[in-house]
Amino acid sequence: MDVRERVAFAPERLADALQRLRDETQTQEVAILSTCNRTEIYCAQDHPDAERLLNWMAGYHGLSTDELRRCSYLHSDAGAVNHMMRVAAGLDSMVLGEPQILGQMKDAWQAARSAGTLGPYLDRLFQSTFNTAKQVRTDTAIGENPVSVAFAAVSLSRQIFSDLRRSTALLIGAGETIGLVARHLFEQGVGRIIVANRTLERAQLLSEALGADAILLNQIPDVLAQCDIIISSTASPLPILGKGAVERALKQRRHKPMFMVDIAVPRDIEPEVGGLADVYLYTVDDLHEVIEDNLRSRQDAAQAAERLVDQGAGEFMQRLRALAAVDVLRRYRHKAEQLRDQELLKAQARLERGADPALVLAEMARALTNKLLHDPSVQLKQMSAEGRAEALALAQELFALDDHESIQDES
Repeated sequence: MDVRERVAFAPERLADALQRLRDETQTQEVAILSTCNRTEIYCAQDHPDAERLLNWMAGYHGLSTDELRRCSYLHSDAGAVNHMMRVAAGLDSMVLGEPQILGQMKDAWQAARSAGTLGPYLDRLFQSTFNTAKQVRTDTAIGENPVSVAFAAVSLSRQIFSDLRRSTALLIGAGETIGLVARHLFEQGVGRIIVANRTLERAQLLSEALGADAILLNQIPDVLAQCDIIISSTASPLPILGKGAVERALKQRRHKPMFMVDIAVPRDIEPEVGGLADVYLYTVDDLHEVIEDNLRSRQDAAQAAERLVDQGAGEFMQRLRALAAVDVLRRYRHKAEQLRDQELLKAQARLERGADPALVLAEMARALTNKLLHDPSVQLKQMSAEGRAEALALAQELFALDDHESIQDES
């Protein structure tokens, strides 16, 4: 944690960092992913030099290289592709299958693109990574079941109230967990949110961003009958919501169901409340049981996700290897076309002088064949003389020669 905090890249400084990283390490293409859980450099280099990258990061953040080296890791070639796809799919996250990392990966790609440090290799890798991560989300259940207390609470509420747009939620407390619950409810489109807290200022701070109402704890009885969902997480040593207050609220609601989640330890809601008809009360232990079940489900899905990542990484490396041959093929084609044009000019000149067309064509075909085969023949004989037996097998495969095919010498 101490090191991660110090190697994080602030968004407003990312463009400058990317350009400096590229120029000062002489790296062709670079991108940086910086989150609360990881800082990773993705790069394309002709000659891999991890030490230079490590020294640069240490210097940029004012750390010693040894300190950084102790908690760093390196993946290259196929390993790097596989790792990047696992990260984007949520397979390398602290919470297995969490979806936020894919958006952060897309931000890293966009930042490198805007800074001008994204080239063809990394761009192709990012696109393949996004496609693989999307396939993992579509074809597996790795992200379907909630594995956080906050999200599990909201998911359970949807089992009671299928249409949250008609529901009112009362959130008791204004800490981090309640903040997450509030955001999840807001994203699910809940009709109204009321935040109750010991200090009104904290409640208002959380409410402002969500368009919620803020009240004090002693005002809860005034609004309780209006609330369908009650989720509580405070540090109070004594219960905040008692059986009597809930009974009075139920009478006003004409026994319309109330869903309650008590995340606090010690409890904020008296246990006797769970015995009331029309009340569905869950504790933090109940949520952990849901989370454990969902984690097992995600772990099963992770096996399928790993296979998709391996497949995606393999396909990308196959395309990358194919691209490596493109330049060689292009240059060889150019050379062959030059030889063709030379022989064509000679043949046209002979035809203009009245030579027999059949003989001209035969001579052009023979000369072009000899010239096309000259350099490969010389190189192949040289490699064979040097004992490079694999060259003969490679040539046979390259020229698609049949193992059983034999050519009789012309006499």
